[in-house]
Amino acid sequence: MFRIPARLRALTRSRTARRVGRVAAVAGEVLMLLLVPTAAHADSGGAVLVAHSLPVVINNLQLWLIGILAALATLYLVVAGVYWATAGGDPTQVEKAKGALKSALVGYALAILAPVLLQVVRGIVGG
Repeated sequence: MFRIPARLRALTRSRTARRVGRVAAVAGEVLMLLLVPTAAHADSGGAVLVAHSLPVVINNLQLWLIGILAALATLYLVVAGVYWATAGGDPTQVEKAKGALKSALVGYALAILAPVLLQVVRGIVGG
């Protein structure tokens, strides 16, 4: 059986960690670009602003919140899988994977509970 030397394993792990870091950085930049509001250019002939009622705004907020939480939880789940797959028996890397997995589970739980929490907000504000 062929064994990979420890020095080569450490080098491969550090390359993988850098690669995961770069992917996470690019994903974060894309997410930030998508979340930044941009100005809409309307016809100067007369723009009409439409204000939604409070229940519509809260419902839209609920949909956005669920989507963002589910996306972040999925990102943490992928990061946990990468950490676990690249751990190679390293206990600190396995602990990182477990922490990311717990964060993913918390994110999914919050995404599931978002309608309940927003229903409480709706009850408080009287919408």
